[in-house]
Amino acid sequence: MTVERSRSYRGISVRAALGYLENVGGEQVDDQRVEGEDWSATLSSEKVEVGPSIRLTEVTVEFEGESAATLDPVIEKFSQKAIRAGG
Repeated sequence: MTVERSRSYRGISVRAALGYLENVGGEQVDDQRVEGEDWSATLSSEKVEVGPSIRLTEVTVEFEGESAATLDPVIEKFSQKAIRAGG
């Protein structure tokens, strides 16, 4: 059974997110996808308004894994890096 999770992070770039995913055990396979052991992540980004004159990049990561036990620790480690960097 495949487990899917989607998370969005503001204030980081796709390039930084790819690096964070590599740091948690993944390998970049193209400019928007990283694969790890029994998990993968696909990234997309868009500019979002956070106030009347502020626009930030929001990176959405679609995680997919063999099980929650495999996927959840990857998401937690990635989120710690992404939130610390992006604020």
